[in-house]
Amino acid sequence: MIIETATADDVPLLLEFRHQTARWLRSRGIDQWSNPFPTELLRASAEAGTVFIVRDNGVPAATVTLDDNPEPDLWSPEELSEPCKHLHKLTVARDYAGQGLGGRLLNWAGDRTARVGGLWVRVNVWTTNEGLQAFWLSQGYEHVRTVAGGGVGGQGVSGWLAQRRALPTDHGFDDRTERSRT
Repeated sequence: MIIETATADDVPLLLEFRHQTARWLRSRGIDQWSNPFPTELLRASAEAGTVFIVRDNGVPAATVTLDDNPEPDLWSPEELSEPCKHLHKLTVARDYAGQGLGGRLLNWAGDRTARVGGLWVRVNVWTTNEGLQAFWLSQGYEHVRTVAGGGVGGQGVSGWLAQRRALPTDHGFDDRTERSRT
């Protein structure tokens, strides 16, 4: 499997990933990602080079965003002063679910963050999605706290905060993210 940097041309694919995941979550009684994500924000992230796609023999298998942009009002000024990356919108195609691909992407994110001098990979997770929180904990993330009223729109729905130390890791991907930006 390869991982490469997404482009603006990938935005329809990225939106479809999000829609598929939202449908799957809804089928499990979870309201996460029930609101449409603004296409222009996703396009801006792709154009900034912070969205990545995993492909398996050309088939899109997963996507993740790794950037320097935390959700507003969640992390303290002291935490924000530490070198870190923020991981967002991790989605795995249903055909690849349960195969450890999400965990490999988290290892890749930790490796990439460590290579640029970051100490932490941080996430903010849907406050009521206990299954997702358990996933993060199972991957070595430590719960920092839950913030009420923070996050996008001050809704507090994504205020479960966790972090994992960024370390060089063998993630097993053919990492083409640097080559795909040239």
